[in-house]
Amino acid sequence: MTAISFEIILKRLRDWQFPEGIDGVVGIASGGVVPAALVAQRLGTGLRVIAVNYRDEANEPRHAEPVLIGGAPDLGTWKRVLLVDDVWVSGKSWRAARAFLPEGVEALPFVMKGKVDFALIRDVEGCVKWPWKVYA
Repeated sequence: MTAISFEIILKRLRDWQFPEGIDGVVGIASGGVVPAALVAQRLGTGLRVIAVNYRDEANEPRHAEPVLIGGAPDLGTWKRVLLVDDVWVSGKSWRAARAFLPEGVEALPFVMKGKVDFALIRDVEGCVKWPWKVYA
């Protein structure tokens, strides 16, 4: 497991070229809440949370498909959002969270780590030890 420091993450966020016209950030709970808060702070936008559960603490699927916990957040007048998660493994959690947001809202993906274009960290193999998570 590779440890990534807050300093590295914050530097990469400072250097990242985010799309223009983002009205707000929606974090996918639980893993995407801290990353979404960092992104919202960087962009100076509001933050909402959507709780979707698919994987357990060992990163194994817990359900056949991601499940919405609670309800979808009220996005008010937001028309363009970043939908943020910690990692992109299969994309199932992201796609499920997107499906629970209003159709008229443009949701752009952003993750901390994954083998996708919109991932902050693409150059680290294997699992990452996030500085905000407690590990046993």
